[in-house]
Amino acid sequence: MATSNAVKLEKAGRPAAAPLDTPTDLPADGVAKICEQLNAIIADGFALYLKTKNFHWHVSGPHFRDYHLLLDEQGDQIIAAIDPLAERVRKLGGETLRSISHISKIQTIKDNNAEYVEPGEMLRELMNDNKHIAAAMRKCHELTDDIGDAGTAGLLETTIDDTEKRTWFLFEASRNHDKSGH
Repeated sequence: MATSNAVKLEKAGRPAAAPLDTPTDLPADGVAKICEQLNAIIADGFALYLKTKNFHWHVSGPHFRDYHLLLDEQGDQIIAAIDPLAERVRKLGGETLRSISHISKIQTIKDNNAEYVEPGEMLRELMNDNKHIAAAMRKCHELTDDIGDAGTAGLLETTIDDTEKRTWFLFEASRNHDKSGH
């Protein structure tokens, strides 16, 4: 039977580290809180990504091409932001999401399984979801300031700015539309 590194270290009189523990000089309780908030943001990112792609696949109407391309571009931006956030959790020594069921347990973005959604409503719903994630990132940023986690703070600042840009584009695209998207 193989002996784990943690058991070997304990036998040698040294404290054993968890297999996925990454050393950091940040306080453990602060790291745990940041990782919890980042994981919630990541879960919401996955939920928003899938909703954005759902609307991208199902948009219709006179502005189909514009909305289809906008939502495809925004989906790419959302999915690209997830990996750096998850890697930050790992850099801090935390564990991140492992499955879709894990995501569904902690996501706060509501799924939309409607058979048909009016184009203007799609844009407004995504705008509000992006605003929701930006607010969660700001809350996490406050915590990073409290414990001196400049790395997470910087990553969040860039991601907040990108999220606000998506919000802005969705707001402008959804202004003064009737249900047909005109």
